Order: sequence, then structure tokens, then C-alpha cells
Amino acid sequence: MLSESAHIKAKLVAGDKKIPIDAKYTSKYSLLVRFLNGHSFKDGSTFSKLLLDTQAGNVELGPCKLLSEPNIDGYAGRLVFTSDVYDLKSLIFGKKIVALNSAFFNLPLVLAHKESISRDFKDFTADLNYDLSVYRNTFDRLDAEYSGEPANIKEMVQEAIIETQRDNLLSFLNDRQVELERIVSDFSEEEHKYHGFYFRRQLWDIIVAAPFMARTNLKPRGYSGDSEMMRMVYSNDYRGRSTFAKLMHKYPLEQPGAYAVRNRRKLTARTLREMREARRTGPQEKLRVLSVACGPAIEMQDILQTEADCEKYHFTLLDQDRLALLEAAAFINEIEKSLDAKVTVDYLNKSVRTMLTTRQLKVEWGQFDFIYSMGLFDYLTPPVARAVIAKLYQLLKPEGQMLLGNFHTSSPSRCYMEYWLDWVLYYRSEDEFANLLVNEPSADNRVFFEDTGVQMFLKVGRRNSSSGP
Repeated sequence: MLSESAHIKAKLVAGDKKIPIDAKYTSKYSLLVRFLNGHSFKDGSTFSKLLLDTQAGNVELGPCKLLSEPNIDGYAGRLVFTSDVYDLKSLIFGKKIVALNSAFFNLPLVLAHKESISRDFKDFTADLNYDLSVYRNTFDRLDAEYSGEPANIKEMVQEAIIETQRDNLLSFLNDRQVELERIVSDFSEEEHKYHGFYFRRQLWDIIVAAPFMARTNLKPRGYSGDSEMMRMVYSNDYRGRSTFAKLMHKYPLEQPGAYAVRNRRKLTARTLREMREARRTGPQEKLRVLSVACGPAIEMQDILQTEADCEKYHFTLLDQDRLALLEAAAFINEIEKSLDAKVTVDYLNKSVRTMLTTRQLKVEWGQFDFIYSMGLFDYLTPPVARAVIAKLYQLLKPEGQMLLGNFHTSSPSRCYMEYWLDWVLYYRSEDEFANLLVNEPSADNRVFFEDTGVQMFLKVGRRNSSSGP
């Protein structure tokens, strides 16, 4: 999870002028900016300096540029640095200035990592890299054969190649995955970390060719599981600049973990629909629904299928990622247009830290009939997870329900996600998940699984007999 957004007093320098701004941390390498005192600037405007008043003291940073973007909270756009690139998360929350090129200082240490890699693992990785390079060259030669054809012909030929050769490559990858799991089965957490890093460096050209794997490794928004990654999982299609790239992109989307993510989307809509039908509510009374770490909110397409559905709910969508909220807003706007209806929805650009540090959360956010969060708890340590679930439980109305997801410790996708995708989760057993919410006598808890058995869900009901905390 990214750290909580923070506001900073700042000034931009353009020539001999100092322009006061309201700056806000939004990503590791950019700041949101709102111009004060009537100032405004066009997209692409450049500034020679940024003067910040942070917890680390007064800080002077180098040249930067304004990138305008649509927003939902009044900011003009983002400031991005054009010379030295700074780690703003470290600066604002860690109180230290870290430039991007400081990674070179650690180069000798990184190079020495290979000394910790087992010989069996090195041999396996080298063989896999060679074999996949042969596959890639073969597919690339086929692509070159029909590259001069009209676009529609090229598409049909490529589809035919994928249809006839897909199973061979996927079977090869499945066999190699079984071998990888065998080799690393007894590794410690630290050994997994070193070997995973080595594995991805050796196979980097293969990995970045596939759009999904490239994004999970590069993490352009600073974390795994961002809204665009979720869109790719839901789409489950072929993407890439070559036949080989498309096949490598599709492979992780066919893993059990990806099927589990697609299953949970339908589960949310079904659970909410069942709750609505079971509740005795007046025709004008909307169920208040909170989605925590909402991402692009693709499940809204399953929940809101008719104009009448749009009248039944008042949604609050919460996410730390402002871009995810923008995507969710755009998606809901599409639903409204297609159904010729209005969806009642509020957007909260808040983080877990905000939730945990807000004392009167129930006063500020209100209470909800239904709270759900499908992926958040996969990223929370046990102490944080317990604190978050306790806070969310406070927001449940009497007779309200909460549905939370978490990947199970037995997930067959775990090794693949960690080694190929650099996607590390906090996996839990049934008891570990159920015991996150303790000492709540008014809570009815039940743990169950979706069809693949990869992801489990904690369904929490709040009995009416409780007066609440």
C-alpha cells in the first residue's frame, strides 16, 4: 500500500517569480498541484525549481513540468521532474532526499546477489531462458512471413497460429512451472527473495514483452494489483506486439489465481443482490454500500444491470489511488449513459492510514448496509489487517454485512506470482482469516471459497441486538 496522501506548502519558480501552490503527494515520482492566488498555467509549462516546506525541512528540487489531467478534486495536474528525478515518497514520508540515479550506488551489491543463487536454480533459469528464446524466435519468424499482408489477413493468420500452437507453449510453461516449484519448495523467505530477483533479471526480455507481466514487474503506480492490472485480468484476452508476446501475456491470465479474481467479481454482485432481496426496505430507501480499495469498480457492471438497479444503492468508492477513482468514475458514467439512469456514488481518495488514524470515522464516513473489499487484505500484515477489519466493522449498520477476500495459503499460483510477476501477497488459512475479527460478540462470521479454491471470503454479519461500539 502507498502511504497516505499528504499536503505540502510549496512554491514554483518561473524566471524571477515564485508561484504559491498547494501540492499533494500522489505517486512516487509526481505531485498533484493546485495553483493559488488566481495563477494558472497550461499543460507542459516548465519551472526551474520547486521549493517545498516538508517534514524534512525546506527542500529545493530541480526543474519540473506541469502535466494537465482531468480530475475529480480540483487539481490542475501533476508536476513531474525533468532533470534529477526524486523519490517523493522517501522525501515526504521518510524525510530523506533520494534521487532515482542513486540506484547505481547499490550496483555492486546487486551484482553480488548471484553468489547466493543455488547451482540447480541457475541451471534451470538458463535452460528456461534458452528454450523460451527459441520459442520466441520461431514465432517471430512466422510473424515476419505474413507481415506484408493487409491488416485483416494478418489478424486471421495470427489467430490461426495462436489456435494451433498455443497448447504446445502453454504445456511447456506448465511443465517448467512444476519444476520451478520443486526446486524452490524448501527455500526460506529470504532465499525466495534473492532467487526471484535473479530469475526476473535473467528472463527480463521475455517478461517485459508481455503487457501483463511487464506491468506487474514495473509497477508504474508503485504497487501491485493496480486498476489497470485488474482490467487485464478481467479482460483475459491476447495483448502484445507479437504472437509470442500475446501468448506470454495470456498465460498468467489463465492461472488459477486469475480465475479466482474473475470469480469474485460475480460473487460481489450476487451477495449484494441476495442481501437486497432479503432486507425489508422501502422503495425509496437506498442500501448504502462501501467498496474499500475499489480499483476500477468493474463489478458495477454486474451490480447495475437495469435502470431500476441504479435506484437501489448509494455507493461510496474508496481507493488510495486517485487514478483508480478516475477510472471508476468514467466507468460509472458509461453505465449511466447505457442505462439512461443516475447512479448515486461518492468517491473517497483515502488510504488505510487515513482509516486507522481517523478517530470519528463513523461520523465522517457514515454507516453502511454492505461493505466489501476483495483484494485489500492480500496486502495487509496481520496487525494492520486486524485494525482495518475492526474499523470497518464499526461502519456496519445493525443487520449489515461485510464481505472480504483473501488468497488462501494453498494457492497454486503463489510461486508463479512471486517469481514471474514479482507479486507478493499475504496468504492466510481459514482460521487466520476468521480470527482477524475477534472480541465482537455481535458478529456472525463465516469463511467460504470461490470455485477454484484459491480465494476465500470472510462474510461478517452484524446482529441487530448489538448497540455498536
